[in-house]
Amino acid sequence: MIKLHHLNKSRSKRIIWLLEEVGLDYQLVAYQRDSNTFLAPQALKNIHPLGKSPVLETADFTLVESGAITEYLISTYAGQELAPEKNSVEYIEYLQWLHFAESSAALPLLLKMFVKMDGCQTNFIKGYADVETAKVIGYFNDCLINKKYLVGDKLSGADIMMSFIVEVVSNNGELDKYPEIARYQQQLQSHSAYNKAQEIELAHDTA
Repeated sequence: MIKLHHLNKSRSKRIIWLLEEVGLDYQLVAYQRDSNTFLAPQALKNIHPLGKSPVLETADFTLVESGAITEYLISTYAGQELAPEKNSVEYIEYLQWLHFAESSAALPLLLKMFVKMDGCQTNFIKGYADVETAKVIGYFNDCLINKKYLVGDKLSGADIMMSFIVEVVSNNGELDKYPEIARYQQQLQSHSAYNKAQEIELAHDTA
């Protein structure tokens, strides 16, 4: 059976959603962040040296990185239910958004969060993070104009990956700046597996 090592308040909630969306049997192993450092506990490092989540464990291998886990689960268990046909133009666009979530989009958002948590004056990082965030999230917002989903007319792994970015924008209280993302969030919330993932994470969050 698949085992998902999940850290509360982390990007691995997307993998819970994906597993629920595909309808796979899996075991969830939940970990809590340290209340002072907000970092993962040692127990997660015992599963993988980096001590990061998500970690997907099977009888044959252990896999990290959200994008890699998403690609593996969809190609192995979901086929074209959650991905466009390979070698199509839509598939190329799908790959772009799948990896955009953890590259271009995540970095400035995380930098903004770290600056806020640290509370110190910066010479460069805060300004850089603000400018890059506005650029990247503005681009994301504009790409959603007249679209229900990022690729084609149905949910895909790209939407599941980008849901974390939507959540960060929402948690930062900035959805009013990005009406297309706000509308897109409502579309994602229309999926029962999305809401199930929210419920599962809350049920395992003891912080």
